[in-house]
Amino acid sequence: MSEESVPQQGGEAGRPKGLLQQMEELMAALNADLSALDADLQSAGRGVEETEVK
Repeated sequence: MSEESVPQQGGEAGRPKGLLQQMEELMAALNADLSALDADLQSAGRGVEETEVK
């Protein structure tokens, strides 16, 4: 996972984030990573299908 998708510690005005907020941010980052992976796999699959048809 890339470093920029990992949320930084500390919230607004230096307050630590609540556990729920941290979990929501981690789930959002994970969802974005999985969506990107899904898109990569689907495009790779389409490339394989095109070469098999020829």
